[in-house]
Amino acid sequence: MEIKGDGSGEISEFDPEMKMDGKGGDELDLSPNLFLDNVGEVILTINSNELSWKSLESTDNNDLNSSSCLGIKLNSKAETELKIPDIYAVEFKNWSSIHQSVISNAGAALLVREHGVEMYRFAVHGFKRSSTKRSLWVLATYTFGNADLPTCQKWVDKINFYVNKEIGRPKRLLVFVHPLSGKGNGCMTWGTVSPIFSRAKVKTKVIVTERAGHAFDVMASLSNKELNSYDGVVAVGGDGFFNEILNGLLSSRHKAPYPPSPAEVIDSAKNSCSTSVSHPTETVPETSQEYKEQDALLQSAAPTRTGSDCDSCATGESTSFPLPNERFRFGIIPSGSTDAIVICTTGARDPITSALQIILGKSVRLDIAQVVRWKTTASSKDAPYVRYTASFAGYGFYGDVIKESERYRWMGPKRYDYAGTKVFLKHKSYEVEIAYLDVQTEAVKSASRKDLLDTGIQQLWRSWVPSKKTKREICRMNCQICNESSETNYMLACDPTATQETNHGHSGWLRCKGRFLSIGGAVISCRNERAPDGLVANAHLADGFLDLILIKDCPHAFYLWHLTQLARKGGKPLNFEFVEHFKTPAFVFTSIGEESIWNLDGELLQAHQLSAQVFRGLITLFATGPDI
Repeated sequence: MEIKGDGSGEISEFDPEMKMDGKGGDELDLSPNLFLDNVGEVILTINSNELSWKSLESTDNNDLNSSSCLGIKLNSKAETELKIPDIYAVEFKNWSSIHQSVISNAGAALLVREHGVEMYRFAVHGFKRSSTKRSLWVLATYTFGNADLPTCQKWVDKINFYVNKEIGRPKRLLVFVHPLSGKGNGCMTWGTVSPIFSRAKVKTKVIVTERAGHAFDVMASLSNKELNSYDGVVAVGGDGFFNEILNGLLSSRHKAPYPPSPAEVIDSAKNSCSTSVSHPTETVPETSQEYKEQDALLQSAAPTRTGSDCDSCATGESTSFPLPNERFRFGIIPSGSTDAIVICTTGARDPITSALQIILGKSVRLDIAQVVRWKTTASSKDAPYVRYTASFAGYGFYGDVIKESERYRWMGPKRYDYAGTKVFLKHKSYEVEIAYLDVQTEAVKSASRKDLLDTGIQQLWRSWVPSKKTKREICRMNCQICNESSETNYMLACDPTATQETNHGHSGWLRCKGRFLSIGGAVISCRNERAPDGLVANAHLADGFLDLILIKDCPHAFYLWHLTQLARKGGKPLNFEFVEHFKTPAFVFTSIGEESIWNLDGELLQAHQLSAQVFRGLITLFATGPDI
């Protein structure tokens, strides 16, 4: 009998005339008796949920299950099932050996021997979760055999029938590989995972970048028709490389009103009192920092848009590429220096885990922040320049570290530790003016604080020790906060700030001015190996908020205390009086005097004035969300 296929892994379609029972279970004409490699003879069953097997050895020799060797119980913990959604490929392997374990009871000990028997084989490829870290996915292959060729072929067809019913799995992907990312192992990382894509029959067009901006140029030049021919785009690299690909797609396709400029916000508050930040060595006033409420977001800057307006956001071409776009997803296979986005969205910094989540079509929505630079320097006259960020926008300490680290690229990822130490020892603060859009949530209730009644050393100490602040639900897989209605999510992508105002009641601009060591706008928690809980442990992937973190000028020792809390699992880096934390959909920034530089997902941006707003769930990632 001839095998359907060419023997290279191409499997024929399931025969619809095969007889099946009323429950869609075992086929009446298909033998369930097979041999499982390294186990022995098993009874194999399948339904729409799982593929399972039971060893005939355990059925016939139940007494062996309670046997012991040297007083140690030998209960088997072997896998006996594989969920259909966890199977990514089935391969016919032709004629070869299946190894069987033969167990004999010899007094008080068990003797285990293995011998090979040649037969036709097929392999079922899936994954299992690591026993030490649940979020880590480990490849698992189960090889079954039978001396009868039609039996093996029918089992291959039947398993493929159920696997092919899984929806959302990509068929064609565009892959960018950064050869110099992280420790320069981008190509090696892709070489490790590419066989998994081939095995799963996912077609990939691979582009190894040759220069900075190469991926951006390719993404920006693709027509909507070309983009729609792919199910997604995958970045093999770090956060900065993903940022380049993201900006290449959004720069020409995402059409939305800019957030208001700092001048617009400050002009609307010209009669309000300026605020300042007190240095701990100075006398502490009744309120250490005052925030004044200003007019809500200017309607001229963010006009209300209708659904038909949103349809035209993507492009003027006849073939549309809508945003948000749940069909076209982004994937990241980690090969960078920090890989914070991957850690926050998959729970693991592991290329195999990321590849499997891409192949199996996992999906999670992700907020994206739009950053608009209005002025490069105080005296420049620039056209608005737009950048997008998926994880973090930071100024002061965060920008100085990235700028300093550029001098030491030859050091690899260690350059961040070295540059961070140098910047920390300089302890530079910068005078800026910040205004953020306030919304009525529990996360932004620090606008007024009770007066400090103590004096002298006690007053100074209490103003800087950690304080208790409201806890918030941690983002995790199937997060309820992130999985709110798609209609709300869609409207936010078209006009985020206006919709936030509708959802959360009255909003207004709150303004503060003073000296800060750092300013951070976190889109996600930014977990990484140096900060295991991230900058903001309770940040969400798609809640429509930025976490604005203002670190006021403070003594060296107190800032070190804050940084050590960041580096600790379970630390409380935000629970200091010199740290302000606000949930906001938008903020504006103006530098005063000496300037630092902005860090956008690891990429540098010089800006004297800028505005930022978040677009809720603007893109979809191939990921499950953090499995905590």
